[in-house]
Amino acid sequence: MDALTEAQIKQRLVHHPQWTLADDGQLHADYTFANFMQAVLFLNAIAHLAQVADHHPDLCIHGFKHLSVRLMTHSANGITNKDFNLIEQIDSLPRYS
Repeated sequence: MDALTEAQIKQRLVHHPQWTLADDGQLHADYTFANFMQAVLFLNAIAHLAQVADHHPDLCIHGFKHLSVRLMTHSANGITNKDFNLIEQIDSLPRYS
């Protein structure tokens, strides 16, 4: 799978305002929830989607109610359609804050 260009990535990110292309070349999204359990439930939902897609982001809960997600296609050393497919699924998840 070929990596997308920076212009292609930025064009597609317009539809995903929660996400940014960071200096490390990965797509980043940060979420804040009302409490720890909501953060854990959202993390577990992402984990399920990632396992089904065989595409695993870095997930980190910090400050008890904040979740950071980092995503890229390591085998392509960049961002691919596979990343955006997973982002679309993540963006479709119900979220409570």
